[in-house]
Amino acid sequence: MAELALSLPSGLRPGAVPSVLFNVCLVLLVLTLLHFPLAFISHSWIHDANGLGNPTDFVNVWAAGRLALDGHAVQAWDWQVQKQVEVAVLGQDFAGYFAWHYPPPFLFVAAFLAQFPYAVAFAGWVFASMLPYVALMRAIVGRSFGVMLAIAFPATFDNLAIGQNGFLTASLIGGTLYLLPRRPVLAGICLGLLTYKPQYGLLFPLVLVASGEWKVFVSAAVTAASVALASMLVFGAESWAAFFHWMPMISKAVLSEGTESWLRLQSVFAMVRCLGGSETLGWALQVVVACVVAIGLVLMWRSKLPYALKAAALATGTLLCSPYTYMYDFAVLAIPVAWLVRAGYDDGFRAYEPCALGLVLALLASFPFLKIPVGLAATLIVAALVVARAVADWRELPASPPGLASSPASS
Repeated sequence: MAELALSLPSGLRPGAVPSVLFNVCLVLLVLTLLHFPLAFISHSWIHDANGLGNPTDFVNVWAAGRLALDGHAVQAWDWQVQKQVEVAVLGQDFAGYFAWHYPPPFLFVAAFLAQFPYAVAFAGWVFASMLPYVALMRAIVGRSFGVMLAIAFPATFDNLAIGQNGFLTASLIGGTLYLLPRRPVLAGICLGLLTYKPQYGLLFPLVLVASGEWKVFVSAAVTAASVALASMLVFGAESWAAFFHWMPMISKAVLSEGTESWLRLQSVFAMVRCLGGSETLGWALQVVVACVVAIGLVLMWRSKLPYALKAAALATGTLLCSPYTYMYDFAVLAIPVAWLVRAGYDDGFRAYEPCALGLVLALLASFPFLKIPVGLAATLIVAALVVARAVADWRELPASPPGLASSPASS
């Protein structure tokens, strides 16, 4: 190992942070840490100069929670009623809608937050949900650089700015993958809670069955069923009826009609629509990509590839397979990036990896200026990095029997 380390270029040795990646993270970290105090002081974050709420995505969470607390949970999915509550709490009208489209269990979070004043709930939500995300990034990377990477990752800026739930999604996916080899029951609980965004959990059952991770599978199923039942008891069966009633309308508006602009979505489906392709073609290519990803994941998880690569592949695949992906969701992409950094720490970074990872961060950070689907490009780069490492190792590794997964410590 000593001879190998000596043969690697400076900055690429195991245990070292490549200077390119470190510098990109440093710039983004400083910008993020400076922006929000200044934005709050200048009244461009949470409240405007008149003391009125700035319309952002978080208002739909607070409004849905308020309706649930007032005993009108079913109306949270009604666009018109939801907007009336949003306008009331912000103190001003705004164009369009911030629609509530989550399954009823997420009303528990919304109702808790709605007990507090809007600004307190907004700030409390983004910072409280950010803590487990940062902690998991630190745990996955295995070094303090994980904290820097987590805060510098451009999706952190997006979620802090609009009060979205990307930190929670990334924490649940990251928690599932980090805990899976160590604490399968806890991993299953994380996965079961991810049902608040079901589009990001579709690949997990397939991988769990293929790799024989039955404890995780059962734990996730019990957790998902439990929170669904709890929401039915608290908010009524009518809340689930409302959810299923309004979902086709939301899907039609976003995925069929593109009312929010295809440029905001970061999926294969949206890319096809951006380029003028039909809805049918978009769905066809999205399904093809999902099938290719699913097959690749099954092969990887049944092999003896390092666990870091398996985890990175699954986290990346969740983004590639969903047609409904916004920039704030790309906190999830920080998870496979963290696993790749972990692999680089342990085995040494490939010559191209630091620049490629720096490009991923730069692409995501460029979205507010370019307004094009850079998120999809960043995801494809991460996927390519995972595949490149996997292909390099694959021929030397015999097939792994189902249920056998190498631990992160050995990756």
